[in-house]
Amino acid sequence: MTTAFMFPGQGSQAVGMGKALADASAAAREVFGTVDEALGQNLSRLMFAGPDEALLLTSNAQPAIMAVSLALVALLEKEAGIRLSERASFVAGHSLGEYSALSAVGSFGLAQTARLLRLRGDAMQSAVPAGQGAMAALLGLDLDVVEKLVAEAAQGEICAAANDNAPGQVVISGHAAAVDRAIVLAKAAGARRAMPLSVSAPFHCALMGPAADAMARALAEAAILAPTVPVVANVTASAITTPDEIRRLLVEQVTGRVRWRESIGWMADNGVTQMVELGGKVVGPMVKRIAPEVTVLSVAGPEDVDALLKLL
Repeated sequence: MTTAFMFPGQGSQAVGMGKALADASAAAREVFGTVDEALGQNLSRLMFAGPDEALLLTSNAQPAIMAVSLALVALLEKEAGIRLSERASFVAGHSLGEYSALSAVGSFGLAQTARLLRLRGDAMQSAVPAGQGAMAALLGLDLDVVEKLVAEAAQGEICAAANDNAPGQVVISGHAAAVDRAIVLAKAAGARRAMPLSVSAPFHCALMGPAADAMARALAEAAILAPTVPVVANVTASAITTPDEIRRLLVEQVTGRVRWRESIGWMADNGVTQMVELGGKVVGPMVKRIAPEVTVLSVAGPEDVDALLKLL
């Protein structure tokens, strides 16, 4: 069996996240401590106990989601003897999950990843004034239809397909009025559902330009090593292996589309027969819709590790 490991993005955060891992694993506790120290904040306490409104802030949610993913990696590698570099053919992450994937295969150090994600969250949050941007999920329409309707909805504003998650599951992003127009058009085009998302900023569209600039400056100074396993990049939906590619595509990712459907299809076409999500139960269900022939397991906490050990 050929295995890929996947890492979830924003939306998988919830109060209590990581608590069972910290209780069960010294390796996990070490990860949470390193992240807390890197950020100068007791993020793990916020993850374990809330309040929810603070955890939902992009600048907290992004490093928190990464911390849970990397805590699971640490548990597997230090306590279960499973090394991703030996077991994985590819890794991939959804949006911020790409940073988790890169850290898991050695391109970024853990503390460095936490600081980059804090910066990324702050930059994305501040790129657009509150109320000016929006996102919406369109269910039941494929990407080609969505691309036409967002072009019609734009009317001189920004409106784009931000996440191509799975067949019939596309998230759009842009100016609030343009997204509202796209929702109306999507319903007229036969969308099963077209609903605004409760997000703090319009991610993965051109409005994130200031955030891309901030990440370009940060990544220009960041030490990036070649990954021990090829990383399937969001914006190309294909594998990358060099620090220069990683740096360039992480900048492009801020404003670019998350090509998740294509990324999963690419891995399946390149021989992957089982995919493991580490840190949530969000991207695994997408895989089942994209590549039903692939075996999928989502690992969110220690209670899921036995199933993973049997799979591997």
